[in-house]
Amino acid sequence: MPQYSYKAKNLKGGQEEGIMEAADQNELAKALRQKGYFLLSASQDKGIGKKTVWSSLGFFFNNLFGVPLAEKLFFTRNLEIMVKTGVALPRALNILSQQIKNGKFKRILVRLSEDITKGESLSSCLAAFPAVFPVVYQETLKIGEETGKLEDALHILSLQIEREHKLKSSVSSAMVYPAVVIVMGFIIGVIMFVFAVPKLKMTFADMNVILPLTTRAIFALADFLVQRWPFALLIFVILAAGAFLSVRAKKGSRLKSFVILKMPVIGKVSRTTNMALALRTLSSLLEAGVPIVRALDVASGSLRNFYFKQSLKQVALAVEKGTKLSQAIAPYANLYAATVFHMMEVGEETGETPGVLKKLADFYEDEVISSTQKLASLMEPALIILVGLVVGFFALSMLQPMFSITNAIK
Repeated sequence: MPQYSYKAKNLKGGQEEGIMEAADQNELAKALRQKGYFLLSASQDKGIGKKTVWSSLGFFFNNLFGVPLAEKLFFTRNLEIMVKTGVALPRALNILSQQIKNGKFKRILVRLSEDITKGESLSSCLAAFPAVFPVVYQETLKIGEETGKLEDALHILSLQIEREHKLKSSVSSAMVYPAVVIVMGFIIGVIMFVFAVPKLKMTFADMNVILPLTTRAIFALADFLVQRWPFALLIFVILAAGAFLSVRAKKGSRLKSFVILKMPVIGKVSRTTNMALALRTLSSLLEAGVPIVRALDVASGSLRNFYFKQSLKQVALAVEKGTKLSQAIAPYANLYAATVFHMMEVGEETGETPGVLKKLADFYEDEVISSTQKLASLMEPALIILVGLVVGFFALSMLQPMFSITNAIK
C-alpha cells in the first residue's frame, strides 16, 4: 500500500503534517476525516525507491502477504496485559514493536506510538491502517476508550482473534496434504514430460510405428513444454497469479461466492465458516457495547462471501426500522441454520444476545474444525485414486505402441 505525505486541517484551525498509508487519496481523506481533519494536500512518498534491492523486495513481500494473524494475536494479548498493568500506550507500542518480526507491522506500531504521543486516540490512529486493523478492531477499541474499559475491549479482541486463528489454522492444516500431493505430482509430471517423454518419442519414431491418439497428445504436450517453454512458463505464471489473487481477494464476487456455496462438501464448510465468523464478529461487537445496527454493518464488512455480506446489510436496514434481529435474519434460511434463529429469539427474550451469539459461534467453529478433518480424510483416498488414474493413463498411452510393435513382429 503506498504512503502519502499530507497536510491536513481540523475545524479549530489546527494543522497537521505527516505520512500515512492509504490505497489512494480518497482513502487518505476518509481516514483523516475519521480523525477530525480535512485533507489540504497530499503527494505519494517516493522514499521507498531509494532503498536497496533487497530492502525493496522485503517491503514488497511484507505488503503482499500483509500481517499474519498470529502477530496480531500476540500484539493484542500483550497490549492488554500492558494496559492492565498501567504501562503508557506509546511506551507499550514501542516495546511491542521491538518484539514483532513482521517488518510492516513493526513500522505501523512505531507510527502509532508517534501519533498517540501527539495526542491522538488509539482507535483514531488505527483508522490509517484499515488493511491491518479492520473496522471491527477499530470500533471495539473506540467503545473501550469511550467507556474507559480499553483492557476489556482488548480482551474481547484477543479472544476473537484467537478463535479466528484456530479456525483458519484447522482449515489450512487440512489442506496441507492435498497441496503437497498436487505440487509434487505437478513437478514429477513436468520432469517426465521434459526429459523422459522426448526420448520415448524418438524411440517410437525410429521404429516407424503408428501412434494412438492419446500417445500423440502426450508427445504434443511434451514438444510444447520443451520447444515453447517461455510460453509454457508464462501461462503457468498467469494461472498461478490469477489463483493467488483470487484467493487473496478481500471482496468476493457474486459468481465466486455462488460457486463455492454450491460445491459439494466444500459448500457446506464454507457456509458454516461464514456463519461462524458472522456470529463471532457480531457477538464481539455487541459485547464491547457497539450499537446493534452499527455492529451489523461492521460485521458485514468483515465477511468475504457476497451473499453473507448482503444478508447482514439487509438485516441492519430491517433492525434500524425496528424489526427484531431474529425476525430480520429469518428470511435467510438458505444461509443460516434454523438453530441460529431460535437461539437469537431466546437471547432477545433473556437480554443475553451477545452471550448466545458467542455460544453459537463456538459451536459452529467446532463444527467447521470437525468438517475440515473429515474432508481431509476423504481427500486422501480421492487423491490416491486420481494419481492412479493419471499414472495408468500415461502408462497405457506408452504401452499401446509397444503392443502394436509386438503384434507386428508376430
